Amino acid sequence: MTDKEDLPPAALRALEEAAARKKAAKELDLPSELGGRDGPEPVRYGDWERKGIAVDF
Repeated sequence: MTDKEDLPPAALRALEEAAARKKAAKELDLPSELGGRDGPEPVRYGDWERKGIAVDF
């Protein structure tokens, strides 16, 4: 990863703004999914399983 000292001032400002937005963001209060699949989220891990057959995107 690049040292922050090597970045232009605009990039440093963008990083600071992103960090401030991330710190100020509230966690979403979403209801749990009803009837969803068991196990890890398939979209996150890039594969789906249906009737014992795994499909990789």
